[in-house]
Amino acid sequence: MADDTRIDRWLCAVRLVKTRPMATQLCDGGHVRVNGNPAKPSTKVRAGDVVHALIAERERIVEVVTPIETRVGASVAATCYVDNSPPPVVREIAPGIKAVRGQGRPSKQLRRKLERMLRDGRG
Repeated sequence: MADDTRIDRWLCAVRLVKTRPMATQLCDGGHVRVNGNPAKPSTKVRAGDVVHALIAERERIVEVVTPIETRVGASVAATCYVDNSPPPVVREIAPGIKAVRGQGRPSKQLRRKLERMLRDGRG
């Protein structure tokens, strides 16, 4: 194992993102920071570094334990970092408005209520 590795390879190897090009896009878009500094895809990470990443609209804060380069199984990948991320935000739809799976399209009235809630930021 190497003592340091590229951040885009590491993000993919520990299964925080599905593909390496996706990790590269995150870095290029400014969504990844290593030890508080913006990270390019070629930024090296070492054991003990703290990585902040915005992945799929969720903030992930992970501490590097093992800098690996090749994708490994999920159980092994989980041992390569310590996850200090805040719990994911659960968005709930207001009570009384519930779309039932398998019941077909929502009625026009229900659709308008849902659209109004989403537009007002309550959904």
